[in-house]
Amino acid sequence: MTNAPASRPVFCSIVPPHLLDSLARHEDPDVHLPARYTLELDAAHRTRRRIGALPTAVPDTATGPDHPVRTIYDARHQQTLPGEKVRAEGAGPAKDQPVNHAYDGLGATFTLYLRAYGRHSIDGRGLPLNASVHYGQGYNNAFWDGKQMVFGDGDGRIFQDFTGSVDVIGHELTHGVTQYTANLEYFGQSGALNESVSDVFGSVIKQYALRQTVDQADWLIGADVLAPGIHGTALRSMKAPGTAYDDPTLGKDPQPATMDGYVSTSQDNGGVHINSGIPNHAFYLVAAALGGHSWERAGQIWYDTLTGGALASDADFAAFARATATAAQTRYGDGEEYQTVLKAWSQVGVPAAPTGTALPRQASPQQQAPEGAQPPSQG
Repeated sequence: MTNAPASRPVFCSIVPPHLLDSLARHEDPDVHLPARYTLELDAAHRTRRRIGALPTAVPDTATGPDHPVRTIYDARHQQTLPGEKVRAEGAGPAKDQPVNHAYDGLGATFTLYLRAYGRHSIDGRGLPLNASVHYGQGYNNAFWDGKQMVFGDGDGRIFQDFTGSVDVIGHELTHGVTQYTANLEYFGQSGALNESVSDVFGSVIKQYALRQTVDQADWLIGADVLAPGIHGTALRSMKAPGTAYDDPTLGKDPQPATMDGYVSTSQDNGGVHINSGIPNHAFYLVAAALGGHSWERAGQIWYDTLTGGALASDADFAAFARATATAAQTRYGDGEEYQTVLKAWSQVGVPAAPTGTALPRQASPQQQAPEGAQPPSQG
């Protein structure tokens, strides 16, 4: 087994802080009080992650059981984790649907990684999958804390039960996969890539569970977490970044689809939840062009990139794009897959061809990604 450096502890949640910040400034108490409460809890978890140590490991060979080992807990609207154990692996369905949704979502994630890529759970070695539901009072988020999943019920006004979207569960658990493999730093472009990888495999997991082809999929992240009455379809759209919602309370989806819309900001660790729309769209373009099932060729290329060991933890968009091109070429040669990857990154304005390699004739001119700010000193 090859050991990787210890990861930099970060807090990763499905609802981005920029959206919660906006809601926290709303004049309606039914909107701003739950948002402020969620931000306070998220800040506490972020601090605990920052002072904790999270070991990472990249196994040379996959080991572990060929089935998930799941345990679901009920936090009973308290903030103490994990809560009361309510469903163990192999037990029948509970009367509480969020318990069952969490159980099924953990299983769907395990199944995709095992059957599509031969990976045994999040760490590649059969890590048990634990989750707590009913966390807090009207908590508007879901997160992976480095050890387990945690789900809020939502406030009922803006958000609802976060266990209802299997892609949300897959997204958060994939932060764990990244933690144990490429360990992408959660700042700037590498942080946006960290978020994008989670969106990619969150969507792939949903498509695998529903046995959808790329043209049947909705390519939405969090389509079931917005409460009735909100003008929007989801938290994010990979097919059309920037169109997921446009609501008087939520505001308008700020994600760009190409480097022309790249957002330079100091908020949200350098806009990790905003600029992730660019690599998200690149993956969608690859999957749509290749057709079939997203977990096959397109997903395999992204998985090879994430787990291959050659990707630097501070990789920017261009480095990741080149790595996907190399992964495609290594596995499939110089044919359709490789050319499709080059073209997709070109369409979003990121250079992907390895140094010294000519771009395909159909590719549009490249646009170099702007340099992001460096992460603050850890001293």
